[in-house]
Amino acid sequence: MRHRLKLLHWIAGVLAGLIVLLVIAVALFDWNRLKPFINDKMSQAIGRPFAIRGDLSLAWRRDPALGGWHAWLPWPEFTARDIAVGNPSWASRPQFATLQALRFRIAPLPLLAHRIDVPTLQLVQPALDLERDRQGRASWTFTLPQGGAPSAWKLELGTIGFDRGNVTLDDAQTASRLTVTVTPLQGAIPYDQIVAQQSRSAREHVGQAMGATAKRSLAPTDESDSAVGQHGAADYVFGWRAEGRYKGAPVKGEGRTGGVLALRGGGSPFPVQADVQLGGSRVALVGTLTDPLELGALDLRLWLSGPSMATLYPYTGVTLPDTPPYATEGHLQATLDTKRGNHFSYRHFRGRVGDSDIGGDVAFDTGGARPKLSGTLRSRLLRFADLGPLVGADSNARKQQRGDATPQPADKLLPVEPFRTDRWRAMDADVSFSGERIVRDKAVPLDALQTHVVMDAGKLTLDPLRFGLAGGQVQGALRLDGGKAPMQGRLDLSARHLKLKQLFPDVQTMRSSLGEINGEVQLGAQGNSVAALLGSADGQVRLVMNDGAISKTLLETAGLNVGNIVIGKLFGDQTVQINCAAADLGARNGLFDVRLFVFDTPDALVNMDGTADMGSEKLDLTVRPHTKGLRVFSLRSPLYVRGTLKHPDVGVQKGPLLARGAGAVALGVVAAPAAALLALVVPSQDKNQGDNACRATLQALGGKNAGSH
Repeated sequence: MRHRLKLLHWIAGVLAGLIVLLVIAVALFDWNRLKPFINDKMSQAIGRPFAIRGDLSLAWRRDPALGGWHAWLPWPEFTARDIAVGNPSWASRPQFATLQALRFRIAPLPLLAHRIDVPTLQLVQPALDLERDRQGRASWTFTLPQGGAPSAWKLELGTIGFDRGNVTLDDAQTASRLTVTVTPLQGAIPYDQIVAQQSRSAREHVGQAMGATAKRSLAPTDESDSAVGQHGAADYVFGWRAEGRYKGAPVKGEGRTGGVLALRGGGSPFPVQADVQLGGSRVALVGTLTDPLELGALDLRLWLSGPSMATLYPYTGVTLPDTPPYATEGHLQATLDTKRGNHFSYRHFRGRVGDSDIGGDVAFDTGGARPKLSGTLRSRLLRFADLGPLVGADSNARKQQRGDATPQPADKLLPVEPFRTDRWRAMDADVSFSGERIVRDKAVPLDALQTHVVMDAGKLTLDPLRFGLAGGQVQGALRLDGGKAPMQGRLDLSARHLKLKQLFPDVQTMRSSLGEINGEVQLGAQGNSVAALLGSADGQVRLVMNDGAISKTLLETAGLNVGNIVIGKLFGDQTVQINCAAADLGARNGLFDVRLFVFDTPDALVNMDGTADMGSEKLDLTVRPHTKGLRVFSLRSPLYVRGTLKHPDVGVQKGPLLARGAGAVALGVVAAPAAALLALVVPSQDKNQGDNACRATLQALGGKNAGSH
């Protein structure tokens, strides 16, 4: 027994001596002798020159941050000085990266299991020169060796520490040239302090750019202030500045970062902050980057502002409409995955577009055949001038400011400005929108807009498209296929109970009117502008109005040039009470045929027939007034309406006067259209208003069988 103990002590002593000798040998070994071997192996591994040009040394250090008994163990820490990584032969600069020094620790025990465990890696004064040529070759893409058996060794990195340094980018493909300089702060700044500073700064900028209303709309709330997780985030240690051009636009910005980036789960979130001026747009963010090796999770509060959302397209690839100046604030989360696509969500965002407010939740994914934008948007107050670009009603003034306005021909009334469908095929969309109130400069009472916008391979669909108008309801669907040339379009709308006194609130004679407008539009067309679409339209338009009034002044106010001339010829400048007005137009290849157009006044029944060619904008119409009974009506001869929409020619046809009381006989040919329009004569919602006055008129025009419709 005593002999065995003595043998064990001897073996233990030998092992201890060997460990001491090994430690001494390692400590005294001239590691510079390994530099040629390391340089050669690294150069082969990355496919370009690698060199440790300075001293390579080893020191044993303890790490109190580890805690427990691990904090008492010395760890081998290597320091390699003056490191250079070469560029590929095509690059304009010789070096891809240089380091004043690289320090890293290695855990000894994992080496026995073929694991190179590097708990900490410190970059001392790094400098990076990033370059990409027009052929798409990038200096940051390394040519790794192909074939051969996989290595038995596995590398594991814990954290990366940074130091002052600089990065330059020269990207010929995107016309970008940037210089980024990183410097240490005078002292560490707590995460929540930077969050508060960035919030105040962003709101002050919004207030200066868009006014106090926008500033108040982006005031802090409990929800937005707690949106970005702060718990466990490290302090800000370094500041950075960037200047140059990005995708051709001038860029200038600054921000702060942490000092240690954890590459494994469980480490402190890496704090980031940026405030960048890109062209006319401003991007500000503050938040954290967590687990960059696990798909790159971002958790940020983001502010965006600029002259138009469309200006973001070159930088983001997201197709957005031309808008007035905008500003938004929200919670951005992102998961970056080069294989399965990136996912971005902008949650609980609030903002303004012009004088309109907007908010909601949106997401952007890049994993499909095309990028896709989806989400839900809401607005309490939406000005039509701000909404217009969403539906192609952008103002000519704004287009002229951008320099992309299409001149309107002097002899054309219908807009020839083309739809910008080129970007429709760049991404897909699935967005629901609701607006409580819509304001238009000319006091058209719109409210309660609801629609579902779907963009799929260039096909734009608004279905349903529903909004309140003048106390009534308009609903239907709009479909535009921008993937075809020319663009294909389809519009289906129905209007019910539009109150005349609300539709024309500034017209004195309408204020006491109990009349309504009901109608239906079903049109299919092709073309890349409003003029082209109407010039090829097929379908029908039906409208019925009861108990209203009409005058030359009213039609001038409504912008109906042809109508005000006709009414002036018939009635002069006086306001005429309308018992009923009804229209049934059929369209084929842009030629609108007047199947029925009639309005009934106390003194006369007036009908119109003929055609209006929307392709050429030429008119060929005849207006026939019919005097009722013995009442005196100044004009009983037909009128002709020729010329164009822009320059109509209205005059009295030569020929015999119409026979008094012959209206019913002359209108017998419109029995079928009149009967069809009876479907639009709906009972009034107000029982005190009595029956719709158009029912009797259309029944008389349609014959005895019309009453059954």
